[in-house]
Amino acid sequence: MRSVPGHEAASPHDMTARARIRDAAIRQFADRGFAGATMRGIAAAAGVSVGLVQYHFSSKQELRRACDDAVVERFGSRLSRQAHEGLLSDPDVMAAVIHAGEPLARYLARALSEESEAGNRMFDRLAEAAESFLSTTWPRRFPPGSRDAADTAAVMAAMHGGLVVLNGQVARRLGVDPLAPDNAARIGTAMSRLYIALGGFAESARAPVLPEDLDEP
Repeated sequence: MRSVPGHEAASPHDMTARARIRDAAIRQFADRGFAGATMRGIAAAAGVSVGLVQYHFSSKQELRRACDDAVVERFGSRLSRQAHEGLLSDPDVMAAVIHAGEPLARYLARALSEESEAGNRMFDRLAEAAESFLSTTWPRRFPPGSRDAADTAAVMAAMHGGLVVLNGQVARRLGVDPLAPDNAARIGTAMSRLYIALGGFAESARAPVLPEDLDEP
């Protein structure tokens, strides 16, 4: 077991402290960015000493990687499950994800906007889940592994992720924070209205007929 000079050996509660430090870092990185957050500030937010932060995470870069892994796993597992259950197109899905982890959503917003490693990994997970959903739901229109499936999934990922990345602009227009749990239902309702309107347009005479539509049952 490694130790830090001037810091006592790890106690049975260290894993709990490690999780608390990581969660505090997620909030600090989300609010201040990687450059603005400090080990001392993270320690204060977690209610621990700087030495304990250094014991669990030798550097701020290592701490950031732990935060990246936690955020990617949390959202990635949800997206994969929703894709498997055919729920990815449900307009309430993004609102439910936000409601389940507001600090993580804010961390994700910064990661995506900065095109960081975590942002790239999360966007890939979102696109992969979307592609799986599309190919499973409409295999003729979006054959597995096809360019149509990949292109549409990338756009779908951008549309869903855009609400998180552009949360400040959405907040400015709506007058409420779209990442706050109390507003999740309002965001879900707005997305529902949009999907319903797009569905109506797709069924109207004005909508373009794509070649694959002719093969749909």
